Amino acid sequence: MHTIEQLEAKLAEPSEALVKTLSAIDGDIVVLGVGGKMGPSLARLAANAVRAGGLNKRVIGVSRFSSSETRQELEDAGVETISCELLDDEALKALPHAANVIYMAGNKFGTTGREHFTWAMNTYLPGRVAEKYKDSRIVVFSSGNIYPFVPVGGGGADESVAPEPLGEYAQSTLGRERIFEYHSHKYGTPMTMFRLNYAIDMRYGVLLELARAINEERPIDLTTGYANVIWQGDANAMALKSLSIASSPPALLNVTGPETMSIRWAAGQLSKRIGKEATFEGKESETALLNNASKSHQLFGYPSVSLLQMIDWTAEWVLQGGATWNKPTHFQERKGKF
Repeated sequence: MHTIEQLEAKLAEPSEALVKTLSAIDGDIVVLGVGGKMGPSLARLAANAVRAGGLNKRVIGVSRFSSSETRQELEDAGVETISCELLDDEALKALPHAANVIYMAGNKFGTTGREHFTWAMNTYLPGRVAEKYKDSRIVVFSSGNIYPFVPVGGGGADESVAPEPLGEYAQSTLGRERIFEYHSHKYGTPMTMFRLNYAIDMRYGVLLELARAINEERPIDLTTGYANVIWQGDANAMALKSLSIASSPPALLNVTGPETMSIRWAAGQLSKRIGKEATFEGKESETALLNNASKSHQLFGYPSVSLLQMIDWTAEWVLQGGATWNKPTHFQERKGKF
């Protein structure tokens, strides 16, 4: 994994299982909020799966498209694009119908000081979208942040654990779920609540943050000593497959890797590959934000990219000075302030 082109190709590589799943689902796919971290690779993955299966489907990406480069890259990959301010009711109403909706719009970072915007994006907008697409299947991107911190030896919170969101981002994210859930009950709209944490590719994510700290000889805070991670390509594939399990009331699905990853252990593995010693500060807490994704693994199989493979790729990427995004996960945050 040495170039952006290799990375993008890997992220958008469809499996036979994904092609089979999409072939069994009628209708076009619209991705709302396609311009974020995961949206472009998810849309390209969907377009590649449609091509690989010879399927009669359109893949449509909707975003403000602050980056014209992202929009052009999506068009070149076979994704139709529409520039739209989703908070503009008339613009939202004018969007084309699609039988399948992947809802990725939302706001997390920068919540503090702009709480009103976060609630508008995360809780008000879902109601407008749910009305617009009441006759569609909808996969709603949510977050493991809605769960409480749990003991690190307990295997993580599964879907039976009641939400206890900490801070306004997590509260508004639960609000997103509840508003979609209301419309699912009202209209019978089939939905899946896609509770994800933490997706990574080489340009962002928990492993990149650890690797950069080691390479730059900065100490790693161990207060939050455990985390879950999943390769972004696997998360995207599971999101598209989640159209097949959408139901009313909504299906709940945790999505992450199978390991409760020790930050100390992961840093040690990265340290060996980078050739610099990892240093630490603080002590592991007895609790962490951890999700149990056994249900998604039973439904869709284990992730195709292993944790050690992600560690190998991340170390190589940092050593060669690969491009990164300034989008920290804040996985260490324990008070819900983003």
